[in-house]
Amino acid sequence: MKSIIPNVCTSLNLFFGMCSILSTYHGDYFYSSIFILIALIADGLDGRIARALNAVSEMGKEMDSLCDLGSFGIAPAFLAYSFCLHQFDKLGQVATIIFALCGMWRLARFNVSTSIVHGFFMGLAIPAGGCIIASTTLLFIAHGIQPENYGLVYPVTIIIIGYLMVSHVHYPNFKGDGAEKIFLFPKIFAVAMFAAIVYFARDSIIQAILTAIFSTYAVFGIVNSLFALMNREE
Repeated sequence: MKSIIPNVCTSLNLFFGMCSILSTYHGDYFYSSIFILIALIADGLDGRIARALNAVSEMGKEMDSLCDLGSFGIAPAFLAYSFCLHQFDKLGQVATIIFALCGMWRLARFNVSTSIVHGFFMGLAIPAGGCIIASTTLLFIAHGIQPENYGLVYPVTIIIIGYLMVSHVHYPNFKGDGAEKIFLFPKIFAVAMFAAIVYFARDSIIQAILTAIFSTYAVFGIVNSLFALMNREE
């Protein structure tokens, strides 16, 4: 019976993911983005509640992955396509499919490598990838930005985010185990990038902060991994 509570939280993850998809279908990109971000809250609660109640189960783990694919893989991909990518014809379709496929691949790899990979995330976590799309969409709406006016930047960025999810870039898990060394320059770079995004988009501060959080994290992993690679080669 104890497993019911965390499983309900997991189900809420997909519930909000489906709300996002339906909102996108009806052209309401604001609420579509909001629902993805709310799904992130449900996704963060289920594991914590399961551990607190000592109710961790294999079924719960499988449910979590399936819900994550819906809420942070398919829903953001559909949002990105409907919001902007459809303007790029075949390239937009390819970027949409690549993002969803990479999300699936990321989740499958995570599930089979939990006993091997410790202290960091290998590749950008799919919730972070999905929330980059959601938060930037909110920012674009707030500022009246049409990403298609900037050439191929948007579809290429979506493809890059998809690649980061299946890459071997190391991302800190912030669990305090110290398994992944964080270098000084990437910290400074992350602070500067965060501050720059918030400053230039300060007219919509909440959207700016959300975009800064997820975008900075995605870039931080790349920079920190490069520093780690250079230090190993010395």
